[in-house]
Amino acid sequence: MESKFTGGLFGLIVNSILQILITVFTLGIGLPWAVCIKEKWVADHTIIDGRRLVFDGNGLQLFGNYIKWWFFCIITLGIYGFWLGIKMKQWIVKHTHLV
Repeated sequence: MESKFTGGLFGLIVNSILQILITVFTLGIGLPWAVCIKEKWVADHTIIDGRRLVFDGNGLQLFGNYIKWWFFCIITLGIYGFWLGIKMKQWIVKHTHLV
């Protein structure tokens, strides 16, 4: 059983710069698309037992959750924010598969 990651430093840097630009120029509205770009890159470069990971989520799907999560944060005066990391990870794992 062998797992490996095939991504390189240059790809990571380019990917990170793209994510930052998308998020900054859209004033945070593009964050769901930036997250999807990162997760797709990670999945595309991850091999587990000879099988590649595939991330099938997209920014529009995540955007709906993003708005819902911000709404819950506002009405709970930020308390819901403690669950955001877990909710995001659950969404990412739900959309990541082995092929």
